[in-house]
Amino acid sequence: MSRPQMLVLAASLGLAMTQIVQAAPAAPAAAIAANPFFKASTLPFQYPAFDKIKDEHFAPAFAEGMRQHLKEIDTIANNAKPATFENTVVAMERSGQLLTRVQATFANLQGANTNDTLDAVDRDMSPKMAAHGDAIYLNAKLYARVKSLYERRDKLHLDAESKHLLERYHTDFVRSGANLSAADKDKLKTINGDIATLQTSFTQNVLKETNAAALIVDSRAELAGMSEAAIDGAAAAAKAKGLDGKFLVAITNTSGQAPLAELSNRAVRERLMATSLNRGSHGGEFDSRAIVLKIAKARADKAVLLGYANFAAYSLEDQTAKTTSAVNQLLSDLAKPAVTNARKEAADLQAVVDAEKGGFQVGAADWAFYTDKVRAQRFAFDENQLKPYFELNNVLTNGVFFAAGKLYGLTFKERKDLPVYNPDVRVFDVFDADGKQLAIFLADMYARSNKQGGAWMNEYISQSGLMGTHSVVANHLNIPKPPAGEPTLMTYDEVKTTFHEFGHALHGMFSNVKYPRFSGTNVPRDFVEYPSQVNEMWAVWPEVLGNYAKHYKTGAPMPKELLDKVVASKKFNQGFLTTEYLAASLLDQRWHQLAPSQIPTDVLGFEAAALKDMGVDFAPVPPRYRTTYFSHAFSGGYSAGYYAYLWSEKLDADTVEWFKESGGLLRKNGDWFRKTLLSRGGTADALELFRNFRGRDSKIEPLLERRGLTGK
Repeated sequence: MSRPQMLVLAASLGLAMTQIVQAAPAAPAAAIAANPFFKASTLPFQYPAFDKIKDEHFAPAFAEGMRQHLKEIDTIANNAKPATFENTVVAMERSGQLLTRVQATFANLQGANTNDTLDAVDRDMSPKMAAHGDAIYLNAKLYARVKSLYERRDKLHLDAESKHLLERYHTDFVRSGANLSAADKDKLKTINGDIATLQTSFTQNVLKETNAAALIVDSRAELAGMSEAAIDGAAAAAKAKGLDGKFLVAITNTSGQAPLAELSNRAVRERLMATSLNRGSHGGEFDSRAIVLKIAKARADKAVLLGYANFAAYSLEDQTAKTTSAVNQLLSDLAKPAVTNARKEAADLQAVVDAEKGGFQVGAADWAFYTDKVRAQRFAFDENQLKPYFELNNVLTNGVFFAAGKLYGLTFKERKDLPVYNPDVRVFDVFDADGKQLAIFLADMYARSNKQGGAWMNEYISQSGLMGTHSVVANHLNIPKPPAGEPTLMTYDEVKTTFHEFGHALHGMFSNVKYPRFSGTNVPRDFVEYPSQVNEMWAVWPEVLGNYAKHYKTGAPMPKELLDKVVASKKFNQGFLTTEYLAASLLDQRWHQLAPSQIPTDVLGFEAAALKDMGVDFAPVPPRYRTTYFSHAFSGGYSAGYYAYLWSEKLDADTVEWFKESGGLLRKNGDWFRKTLLSRGGTADALELFRNFRGRDSKIEPLLERRGLTGK
């Protein structure tokens, strides 16, 4: 998490900044000496010393980090000298280095390798970190200095990046409530504290409920269709839970579950689907419905206090979309053709069911299973034919890294000497085309019960010319780990995800900015997915796929006819995929476009009515995330912003066309994309960066063609 993102975590301890500074004593010298966070890591690129970091180090490092940071901020705010860009804005950029270190490492470990102690620290620190943000952004003296600089910004003779930084800081202060009255600032502090606490509770609930909601069956026969290795894994998982003789099928984060494509027993499929869809909404200690309503109300209250109609309006103003009407228009334009396509696909599935004399209507539990059958009929292949050619190490080193080498001149060298927080994590030095080391990359690919679901990229260290730092970035996936000695064979979706997340990593590693505020992926939320989605194109680029898609036993390349079928099937099932995504995106907007007085009392009732009203209430295609386990929307990261993937895909699809028109996997193409966009971080308006790269605004036609929504 970047320093500005960290500061915007605003809530309240009910104290003025100077009171906090005076009240917080410095950490004892002995504690400082024993805590690895109190000094920058001496490992290459300030790589975290995971072998020295213990759970008990986080809380004191947070406390001392906040104390030091607020002392630095107090000095800036009370500087007797007139405000200058250097003594105010640059000084703020340099401040809080201890807090930045501990927050970045904690946030990453709490997502990837948590435990009860870290969860407790998270619950304790969320409101305190929010209060820390308030102590900065609601400080009148500090804001006065920033505002005075902003009002004469055209006379300060700043370079473009510095001027943009000043403008961004002013925007951050205003959006954080700097112009509110004292009474309203107090109200905002309380709301922010509530939001921080509630979001933490929601996040922890989702992970615990996902682990608790596993499907248990009594016999191997019930899991017919799954591979023997997968069934053995289910038996081992059950035994680990003390359920000897039974079989445990774990639940992942999305509504759809991978085993649904394999299980031939319809009753078991339906149980698995129901288990997934009911998460967080069936009572018990991990029920999230009450938390959802409180989050929605608190966010709506915050938006109104800051002068906006609703939270979505507040959030979107700072994105490239700008308005709720722009987002609503995009989603509604796609909803009807997407559902129309999904209904056509359902009819194809039903035809197979009827031909087999199944005697039932296709439901959500049946979609993946019968989609594979239709795919096999139409394209003469199924997903299981692909997996032997998608071995994890080959995909990563001979696919992802190979493409980055061809396109950008990068090389990678694995190293075993740096400490890791889990034995499965791999570490690579990344070298630029000139041979100089560019970054360090961590690959954390396997699922764990103490790891959040999904896939993501994060940074331990962000690049900054001002701070003299280089990127230390990580990718996280949730690929099921096979039994010892077995290869890790991936699905096609997992392969695409690997390329996708590495696109985020490239965005971080290629950062070439001065200020931490603009480093790497510190760009609008509806722009950040764009470079990562572009990188997916290389997964099936013939030269790249031919280099990694080799049979894990024989080394034989994937037959061309199989590859041709994969490429030909790219539009297959797009009605389903677009509809499930749109349903979740529309739910996110509906929840966050509510005024405080409109917050419902029935979460599931509101969800059902919203889906129906939006025309996406097609039961065989449930939302990709239902409200009660929709972490993107209710844990803070993508609240009112889940549409961003589709918004970014418009830019992505247009960019893919540019690469194809320009010759594809060529260094000149990669160098141009890097120079004009990937290296620029948040140093300029995001759509301006796109125009600099593409030479024009984006067009929607490539997106419609890709998703099969053109009617062709």
